[in-house]
Amino acid sequence: MEEWFRQGPVGGEVTLWGSILSLVMSFVLAMIMAYTYKQTHRGLSYSVSFVHTIVIMAVTVSIIMVIIGSNIARAFALVGALSIIRFRTAIKDPRDVAFIFMAMAAGMACGTGFHLIAVAFTLFTCPMIYFLHRFDIGAMPTSEVMLKVHLPENLDYHTIFNELFYRRLSAHTLLSVETVHGGTLVELVYSIHFKDPGQEQPFLDEVRAINGNHKVALLTGQQNVNV
Repeated sequence: MEEWFRQGPVGGEVTLWGSILSLVMSFVLAMIMAYTYKQTHRGLSYSVSFVHTIVIMAVTVSIIMVIIGSNIARAFALVGALSIIRFRTAIKDPRDVAFIFMAMAAGMACGTGFHLIAVAFTLFTCPMIYFLHRFDIGAMPTSEVMLKVHLPENLDYHTIFNELFYRRLSAHTLLSVETVHGGTLVELVYSIHFKDPGQEQPFLDEVRAINGNHKVALLTGQQNVNV
């Protein structure tokens, strides 16, 4: 067992036990990465299938590297075979791409025999990710929230909220204007700052009184959710 962990790149004959070790190692390390992803995920785009993809990707890359070994002809053959695959699934969060690359790196290390490097990589990156998540590294502290409101198209959205915004808000910015429901309503999205925290409900009540009780929504966590 110790020799398996100390071996270098796969270069000779592929052995059954060596292949099994690479598969098991890549599976265990990918499970650690998947658990880290689950515990540190933010936003609304969480997907169980993506968590499974992390594990499947690591194991698959591992066995591909075992198959290739140091055979150049085999490597070119696999590249040609895999080039016919087209991936059209859009990944919304760039952080998800990083986890895919992590799984691939661990799988490559396991498949080429660098098991200790794969373990060291996983034990370094997973605590690093948790550290970034736990202490909100890079986050900007702000009291900004999003206001999404529907307004009948016959009302002038340029001035109708002026008096209310002056009383309740310290700052506001109109971000987008869009017609909805066949043009009968206008959807407005504002970035707003409240003068006094905890005044959300009275503010919403006053907005509904102005827009005829149409849809009004406050959205928080804009750094984690795309609106």
